Amino acid sequence: MNTLLITLAAYLIGSISFAVVVTRLLGMADPRTYGSKNPGATNVLRSGNKAAAALTLLGDALKGLVPVWWVQQYGMDYGIGDNGVALVALAVFIGHLWPVFFRFVGGKGVATALGVLIGLNGWLGLATLVTWLVIAYAFRYSSLAALVAAVFAPFYYGLLFGTDIKLLAVLVMSGLLVYRHRKNIANLIAGKESRIGSKKK
Repeated sequence: MNTLLITLAAYLIGSISFAVVVTRLLGMADPRTYGSKNPGATNVLRSGNKAAAALTLLGDALKGLVPVWWVQQYGMDYGIGDNGVALVALAVFIGHLWPVFFRFVGGKGVATALGVLIGLNGWLGLATLVTWLVIAYAFRYSSLAALVAAVFAPFYYGLLFGTDIKLLAVLVMSGLLVYRHRKNIANLIAGKESRIGSKKK
């Protein structure tokens, strides 16, 4: 029962779209109406408001980090083991992708996935973040950086911890992240993908 409750709570936390919340609080245009129409930090950045983008990034990352970190640290006190940790990790990520509070239309999950990985292990999150930063700096495509980081995240986990149920959760999360970037993949191939920092249209 405790595992079910914490998994549901994680999904509800994941369903909070900070891109929408932050832009509403700041009186900005809804990020679902311009650019890629994705409610995420990269699209908020297209508005030109770097502070709003930073707050969105921080909020989306923290909502992935906090539930996973908590269940990792205190789950055993409530009979929640590794299976529960894996479920919470997936639930908060899926909540971001398909949020119940926003008609199941959410973001692509990059920041939330990073938060989840940091919650699982700081070194895992750092390795994945460095991968994202290197690709983003070299090519200036947020989507390409996210795709490469998503591919490497399960590899990093396996290298650090071997194979277990949490690796399966990371694999599923990475697969969903790639799936959510399918339009970006097509745009990258066609040479039509927007670069980091480009303004909204």
